[in-house]
Order: sequence, then structure tokens, then C-alpha cells
Amino acid sequence: MPFWLVECALAESRIERVTLRQVNLPPKVLRTDAIQSFVTQETLLLTLHCSDGIEATGYAYTIGTGGSSVLALLKDHLAPLLIGRDPVCVEAIWKDLFFHTHATAVGAITSLALACVDTALWDWRAQSQGLPLWRLLGGAQTRVPLYTTEGGWLHLSPAELVEQTLQAQAEGFKGAKIKIGRPHVSEDVARLSAVREAVGPGFELMTDANQGFNRSEAVRRAHAFDGLGLAWIEEPLPAEDVSGHVQLRQHTTTPVAVGESMYHPMQFREYLEQGACSIVQPDVARIGGITPWIKTAHLAETFDVAVCPHFLMELHVSLCAAVPNARWVEYIPQLDDITTSRMQVQDGYAVPSDNPGLGIAWDWSAIAARQTAFLEIHKT
Repeated sequence: MPFWLVECALAESRIERVTLRQVNLPPKVLRTDAIQSFVTQETLLLTLHCSDGIEATGYAYTIGTGGSSVLALLKDHLAPLLIGRDPVCVEAIWKDLFFHTHATAVGAITSLALACVDTALWDWRAQSQGLPLWRLLGGAQTRVPLYTTEGGWLHLSPAELVEQTLQAQAEGFKGAKIKIGRPHVSEDVARLSAVREAVGPGFELMTDANQGFNRSEAVRRAHAFDGLGLAWIEEPLPAEDVSGHVQLRQHTTTPVAVGESMYHPMQFREYLEQGACSIVQPDVARIGGITPWIKTAHLAETFDVAVCPHFLMELHVSLCAAVPNARWVEYIPQLDDITTSRMQVQDGYAVPSDNPGLGIAWDWSAIAARQTAFLEIHKT
């Protein structure tokens, strides 16, 4: 008898059915960076229907391509393996599914599929214990500073950047992200200098190159930005180039942030061991869910490195509040059209929900009206 059937014979709850959905959400504003445009958020939703009556939902996303591939991986290979499992065994299930897809790991599609399952399991776990996720995972902070990336895009003029950033400052945000990677370094300097002059020295400015530079250009631009008091330079080089990031850190005092394009905690370990970054930015969807995200955050803490996660603010607010070394939540609202709740913001801080579960209230009627795919997996 397979070991999971022995386990389930003693389980108080079992996963009886799995529902899969895809909902495509257009961005609220035009989003451009050094290498791409954000066309649509393909949102993949996975709901566990359990024998104890709890329905737990997790999710992941893409920025325009690959959603149907993630859905197919879940439908054909992962969701059927969940039927009959005990949802309390989060670690066992994550590891089983990871090795079941070992031929396609580590990579984005596999990690996104794992994240759908894992975030649903943690939603079940928090609901079953009547706790909000941030308290279940540690409850280290009751609020986390908030910066905005709902402006600052690469196509905007310096005047538009100044107007947007001043508005963000007036609204109470503690910082704002400005995309970099214009054709000539002087353009980036002019844009950043205009914004810095407008907002003053006490407002944090984050920059993001989206892996758009090679080694020499990254060093050149970092030197050109000296004196602007930047909070960090994000993804200056391809994520695979660990030694290039080491070299860059040796040539700049500006913190170097990486992580949104990494798909396993061991990739973060390599960066941290080699001193290749100042800040880690794990994306809970791209790293494979809450289980590896929390491990990565605690790993970074042992190196005295801050966590400032990428995107998915509705979920990251709870994860950041759970750990002591989370420094920022990134404000990019994207779930408003399919939820009945909003992330609470107070005086420039993100505040996690006190409701049991992930802290996200899904609007199922809105989801049904917009879904492009709907599948159910039962016991066969």
C-alpha cells in the first residue's frame, strides 16, 4: 500500500476534490520595463474541498504567457495526487509533488503549479486552526512599510515620474520604485535626479533594471547613480549570473536586490553564501509556495539580509508580517476585481488581515463570470 494511503487512514481530514480555475486580469495601468510589457495577469486558482468541510484556495500567476501550461501540469500530474491526502502534511505533500515533477524542476511552470497547491494547503491549515496566516507562521510584525510600483514605468517621462511619485508621497507611501534601463545612462540619471529633487532625501527610491544590463553596464550605471541615495538596484543582471552580482557589489555602495526570477531556496542560498546580494525578493508564486518562501526568509535572516518580496501584495503582507526581517511590501493592486476585500493600508504601512486563512476574500461570482477555464478533479 502506498505510504500516503496509510497516512490517510489515520487522517481527521482528507482532500476529496480539487477545483482549478484560470482568470485573466488586465493590469490597472500600462506597465513597461527594460525587457517587456505586462500584458495580462493569468491568475491560476486551486481550491481544495476537504472532508472536514473546509474549502481552501491557493493561487499563482503569470504576466501573460504560460498559464494554460501551469493549469495542464496541475490537471494531469499534480491535482490527482492530492485526492485522499491529509492536508495537514504540508511538507510531505510539497516534497512528494516536487519529486514527482523532478524532470521539469527547477523552473517557473513547475514552481507556479506547486505554489497553487502549497498556498491552498496553508489556507486550509490556517482556517482549521482559526488563525490568520501571519500569526500561524510566526506573528513577528503587526505592520510592514509599503512602497508603490504602480507608477515609475519605463515609458513615462521625467515630468510624469515626478508627478506620480509626489502623489505617492502625499498618499503616505514610504517609497516608490522607478524602472531603469533607458537606452543611455544619462536618461536614467535624469529621470532619477528629477524625482529625487522633487521628493527630497527622506523618501525611498527603489530602482529596477529587470535583468536588462550586462556586467560592465551594470557597474557603469551603478556609479552614475551614486549620490542619489537609492534604496536598491533590483535585478541589474540576469538572475543566473551569480558571480556578476558579486562583482557589482564590489563596485557600488547601493544595495543590490534579487529574487523574483529564482525558483528554489537553494538558488537564494548560493547568492547569500557568495555575498552576491544585499536584499532578497522571493516571490511566493515563483518560488513554489509558502513552504519554500518561509524557509528562504529564515535563511536570509541568518545572513542578516532583509526580505522585500516581489508582487502579490495581498499574500505577501501576511508573509512579511510573519517574519522579523521583512522590510517592505510592494504595492501593486491586482486582485481587486475578483476579491471582496482590500489590503489594509494605514499611514504608509501594510496591515495583515486578522481573518483565519490567507486573508484574501475571493469574490466567487466575479471569478465565475471571468474565468477562462474551470476543471474538477475527483477520485477515480
